[in-house]
Amino acid sequence: MAAPIVKVVSSEADVSNELCNLVISNANAAIKERGIFTLGVSGGSAAKFLCNGLPQASTDWSKWRVFFCDERLVPFADPECTYTYYKTNLISKVPVLEEHFFALNPALSVDEAAVDYEKKVRKIFPDGIPRFDVLSLGMGPDGHTCSLFPGHQLLKETERICAPISDSPKPPPQRVTLTFPVINNAACCVFASCGAGKADIVQETERICAPISDSPKPPPQRVTLTFPVINNAACCVFASCGAGKADIVQKVLEDKSDEPLPAARVRPSNGEVVWILDKPAAGKLQSSL
Repeated sequence: MAAPIVKVVSSEADVSNELCNLVISNANAAIKERGIFTLGVSGGSAAKFLCNGLPQASTDWSKWRVFFCDERLVPFADPECTYTYYKTNLISKVPVLEEHFFALNPALSVDEAAVDYEKKVRKIFPDGIPRFDVLSLGMGPDGHTCSLFPGHQLLKETERICAPISDSPKPPPQRVTLTFPVINNAACCVFASCGAGKADIVQETERICAPISDSPKPPPQRVTLTFPVINNAACCVFASCGAGKADIVQKVLEDKSDEPLPAARVRPSNGEVVWILDKPAAGKLQSSL
């Protein structure tokens, strides 16, 4: 289990460029080697970074298969829908088939949506724990990633690759998320972060999909990939910008607590985790970079 790779750049634009260049490089290498590239994407600033840079990519878009690390269980017309953001800002701008972006079915209950999304994941990964080429991950001010929140029971999920959550502490409450077995099986996990407001939190950090109905961030119902999936990826990427993130960045990356924050639990067993930070977001890190 390799230590996180931390890259500090000058600006938010540089964070976006670094993230997109990493994704494109891994995509073209995977396509050359296996004829397919598997990517997990997130909402928030990570979505903005990717949608800004990927339309200029030189790549074979027909080989891309894109899943959502987590998604809110909301209608496609809802501004909280991550899929719709990508449809508007990326899918419409590149020669990719819309069906190669695997959307959550908002017509189902959160439990049904998690089961249905796991079936979609299994179309590409029929056996074992899925191993994504890249997972582009976000991190909230509380250190959560995907829809995996501090203190939530889904942090202990070891079997499902997708899990429902109906009590998200962040609205909307219902979501589906990848779990840590998947996250930590990725080839590459990438966090991209901007802003000093995340500096402290960066310091601490059988189902493949799971529902959550109690998300602390609204909406409460979501579906998320689970840690067995996330930590099975080849590469996980976090990108973050801004001084407002400095505290949480520091906490995720440097705190040695027995109860690490969700973002700190992203440690691929046979891959790498990359943090792309602007200078304000990295401002409270104590280790030399």
